[in-house]
Amino acid sequence: MVGGSPMQAVLMAPGVKDRKVLAFKRDALKEKDAVTSLIRSIVTSSPDQRSAFYVFDLAKVVDLFRTWRRALPDVRPCYAVKCNPDPALLGALVALGAGFDCASRAEIEAVLALGVQPRDIVYANPCKAEAHIEYASEVGVNLTTYDSEEEVAKVKRCHPKCELLLRLKGPEGGEVRVDLGTKYGALPEEVAPLLRAAQREGINVAGVSFHVGSGACRLDVYREAIEAARAAFDAAAALGMPPMRVLDIGGGFVAGATFDEAATVINGALAEHFGDLPCVEVIGEPGRYFAESAFTLAARVIGKRTRGEVREYWIDDGLYGSLNCIMMDHYVPHPRPLASPRPGEKTYTSTVFGPTCDSLDVVVTGYHLPEMSVGDWLVFDDMGAYTTGAGSNFNGFATSDIKIYVAYSS
Repeated sequence: MVGGSPMQAVLMAPGVKDRKVLAFKRDALKEKDAVTSLIRSIVTSSPDQRSAFYVFDLAKVVDLFRTWRRALPDVRPCYAVKCNPDPALLGALVALGAGFDCASRAEIEAVLALGVQPRDIVYANPCKAEAHIEYASEVGVNLTTYDSEEEVAKVKRCHPKCELLLRLKGPEGGEVRVDLGTKYGALPEEVAPLLRAAQREGINVAGVSFHVGSGACRLDVYREAIEAARAAFDAAAALGMPPMRVLDIGGGFVAGATFDEAATVINGALAEHFGDLPCVEVIGEPGRYFAESAFTLAARVIGKRTRGEVREYWIDDGLYGSLNCIMMDHYVPHPRPLASPRPGEKTYTSTVFGPTCDSLDVVVTGYHLPEMSVGDWLVFDDMGAYTTGAGSNFNGFATSDIKIYVAYSS
């Protein structure tokens, strides 16, 4: 970390220092009220702001980083860029000392442009295009994941100096929001053959990675995954391979009480299964942990229809835009009017549509809202994970056009 306090370092970070940064006061007990007040201020003071926008609170990231270091002091966070590639978020994490999990050439380019050193990047995609591997070789990103013999052969052809992390399939039954094990990860019986494949090609396996899935509810899966990782370390030693030195415990962490509980399980499992290997570097790949709660979306009502006691509204963001997270990330929206509620105000059964001409573009239905008008605003909390980075330009509504106001609370 450079500079004085963490916040000062973040404000001078690449991706942040060239942006206008708004300051506002935050009450820890009424955090959402403070963000809502800032959104109201933006709307009233900026008459040209007539379309959806985000507020990104840098201080939230600083707080979360501090919490991570306290809960998992021996695990370096390597932010998963795919979750939200906003340059201000990336720059803040650079200033705080995070590493980065990149899954493509474009993501590697984005973090290198912010001054990140190649040694601080894990190319955490088990199946990569050859041209992307060649680019990693050119810029010196020398650590990547694999879970097939074909990937070993590709790395040998395109980047023979690269080291590997063997990606293990996460344990079953983690009750996760998003299960990555359906696509990636070596089965237990595949571990030894995959280690031998790298050994034959002369490619060093530096360690093991796993991902239990995003938003796991059953936290014992971390203990099971760390135990399986140690078995892979031991299998490599039995084959006479150089000692492994990296353990990547993946991502999917959710900020809050669940994270604290997960950290307790992880620390205990690391002590039990890796306590005799003090030289092993442990890293994680948090994405939503840092991004999700730091971003708040304000969307403008652009249309309305009344049918008896039912209200139907159209807003200027939707399922093809940043609210794609409803379909792709199991986000459950709870929009609230920007206007302050009045005591005893009547609510109506309401449907909120996105702006496109696709009838599937429905944000909420059967949802109770007070009477609203065209030009009013709805606020969506916790909108930083897999939102702007995954939206499209369908129907001419460009997700990239949604403005992001960078702010910091004190």
